Amino acid sequence: MFYLVSMQSRKNEKCDPLGEFETLVLLAVVRLQNDAYGMRIHQELETRAERQCSYGALYTTLDRLEQKGYVSSSVGEPTPERGGRAKKFFRIESAGKAALRQSCGATRRMVQGIEAQLGGVS
Repeated sequence: MFYLVSMQSRKNEKCDPLGEFETLVLLAVVRLQNDAYGMRIHQELETRAERQCSYGALYTTLDRLEQKGYVSSSVGEPTPERGGRAKKFFRIESAGKAALRQSCGATRRMVQGIEAQLGGVS
């Protein structure tokens, strides 16, 4: 009985709000799945979100998301094309999915009904 009550209170818990860049980074991690490492996330942000950012800003954001428990990271094998350095891969965690659902839901609710005033939403 206590377990069910405990789980129910967690379900209704709100996550820390995500900033716009944090949301875009999490979406890129979800999109890239097992290929989510720094350079690929950076490319995804530039091509899909048309967002320019430095690698420093990206890694600072990924570190912050990891501290919040929204992503986890693991280090792959060193590769010759990277001069023997290993890639650091990122994976979204359940708390990150919850935060992303909350953020995207809030944006959807705010846009609902005003699409025409915005000239259409793409």
